[in-house]
Amino acid sequence: MRVKWTGTELSFRLDPEDEITGRASDDHPVKLAINSCSIGGVPDDAHPDLFAVAAWTIVAPWTRKRITFDRAISAELAAAIHDGWGIEAGPVGTEARRAGKRLAISYSGGADSVAAATIYPEAPFVHFRRVAHPRIPNRWSHYRSDVLAKLAAKTGRELTTVTSDLEFTLAEPRPGYPEHHAVAAGALLLADQLNLGALGFGYELGSRWLGGGRYLWRYTPDNRLWAPHGAWGTLFAAAGVHIVLPVGGVSEAVTMRLALNSGLKDQVRWCLRGTDGPCRTCGKCLYKELIQAAVERRPLDTPITADRPAARKWQKKPPYGGQEMIEYGLARVPGIEHTLFAKALDYLDATEQSTSWLDHCYPKAIDEIPVRWRDEATEFITANVGFMTEDEVRRVETWGS
Repeated sequence: MRVKWTGTELSFRLDPEDEITGRASDDHPVKLAINSCSIGGVPDDAHPDLFAVAAWTIVAPWTRKRITFDRAISAELAAAIHDGWGIEAGPVGTEARRAGKRLAISYSGGADSVAAATIYPEAPFVHFRRVAHPRIPNRWSHYRSDVLAKLAAKTGRELTTVTSDLEFTLAEPRPGYPEHHAVAAGALLLADQLNLGALGFGYELGSRWLGGGRYLWRYTPDNRLWAPHGAWGTLFAAAGVHIVLPVGGVSEAVTMRLALNSGLKDQVRWCLRGTDGPCRTCGKCLYKELIQAAVERRPLDTPITADRPAARKWQKKPPYGGQEMIEYGLARVPGIEHTLFAKALDYLDATEQSTSWLDHCYPKAIDEIPVRWRDEATEFITANVGFMTEDEVRRVETWGS
């Protein structure tokens, strides 16, 4: 793979051994659509390592043996790419490693992201906004990124909005990030300008420690995506921008509660299919409604019925992605046995006692935050959430076994 930055436009050329259809770090197949993209709202004179990592978040799935950047990178960054992916990276120069002092929030506007922002009330926001690609038709026009950008601007926080068409580098399965970390491509290029030494993401307990979503359903201390000692954590640290998960030790029930009780509650939006609010008919809306109803101790409020595609997975036997939160909801939502989750209730023996560990913080998640930013998170979690007991910690560490 050969990559070149022209201003804020990235172009790349595959080597003979590279592949059009590759796999992201979570092993999800992704097919390449086009070999160029742009990132707007960023400087064109960032540290070479920042350009390299930003490019790698986009081209990693299709690179097989080597990557050649258009500027020399540090030896530490080259080593991180080699150790994490087995890819030879260069050219290697004498550029000193960079560092920064501030933590910014990669702000998506969802409950998890808002909860992370609440822990660091002085942290600036960097918001990624998808824009159209000049050469790829947008077949995902119902995704209203403009709505979220307007909501982000109403938060009152220091905000930088990055515009990019990088999601259109994917032909399949649909427009999206080639790697999860591509959402940080703009923040990386802003790191020198904003003096960033860390970037906070809203990934929570399920994503970091319980193998949720597309990952294996098990305890994942060595999570390749989000562990600080994993491939991506090591790479970002080598570029002087540590990955921080402020809510990495708490469940989505806790992030929902924190978000809805925060000063940003009016800007919370986890679905971008509607203009005046969540669409209420997609799978994500259904999942988040279950969590919100559980937190608020009220009946489920959804137009989705058991025969709709969005409800299909809950008619099947577990395990489910995000199963810990399904159990949490089943144990707390009044009348859940009369909803589309009735089948799941038959399969799972969930009670408030068996799911109470999801109301507290897994302490090892706080230990992963770099020292400079750890105390602020510790104080917030201690005051607003509380830490797990030894028995509750054991529930996390035996999950899926």
